[in-house]
Amino acid sequence: MTLQLVLRPPVGRHFIKATPLVANKPNVFRSLRIRNCVAMDPQKSQKLVLDVKERLEREYTDLPVGRNGRDDEEMILWFLKDRKFSVDDAVSKLHKAIIWRREFGVSDLSEESVKSIAETGKAYVHDNFDVNGRPVLIVDASKHFPQKQDPDDDEKLCVFLIEKALTRLPAGKQDILGIFDLRGFGTENADLKFLTFLFDVFYYYYPRRLGQVLFVEAPFVFKPLWQLVKPMLKQYASLVRFCSAKDVRGEYFTEETVPASFRK
Repeated sequence: MTLQLVLRPPVGRHFIKATPLVANKPNVFRSLRIRNCVAMDPQKSQKLVLDVKERLEREYTDLPVGRNGRDDEEMILWFLKDRKFSVDDAVSKLHKAIIWRREFGVSDLSEESVKSIAETGKAYVHDNFDVNGRPVLIVDASKHFPQKQDPDDDEKLCVFLIEKALTRLPAGKQDILGIFDLRGFGTENADLKFLTFLFDVFYYYYPRRLGQVLFVEAPFVFKPLWQLVKPMLKQYASLVRFCSAKDVRGEYFTEETVPASFRK
């Protein structure tokens, strides 16, 4: 099957020069995390939080309030850290994120609303944390059929699972691990549009919440898709590691916590 490359307008701009595909050595573990958020004196950061909060209230009175709203100080601080404590940049990115949450209907998502697509088993939040104490979001790419499944349902499931994983963050943890199980992946599973949506969501609306992405046992037919999507990932491309199922078992989980699909 030929990959369909006609996309709907992307969430953000992706006019980045493509870079050649370089295969990662499977047995070499690298530090793939984005640089830690900028540290700042708590009193100074709290002042900036209040500055952003006042700006949002003054300039965007129609935005919702409460959790994940324009007065959510925890969310404001997170976006300030992401924008290196630039008030202007944080206001702009927060405004966009809060509008998106309302239009997408994030607060209306539930187990019931995504039940039918979740039953395919294509994606789920693992019951256990990885060895670094992070919630784990697993995607079984061989069960994803973009020509047969509703893309809106896929997007809703994606966002619901991100929200679910984030609610499971232990104290002191800030990001999650994403695992793409590519065993059995074929051209009928390829979906550039969905991958673009997924990484846009993390970049614009859940910044720095994705700690690392594992592409497990990527077959040769996956490489053309990766060459297309890699330039769109911005700094998130550095979070991707191509690895084996053995690497997943040995480096990210214990015998008791490893996902069932990765057991020997």
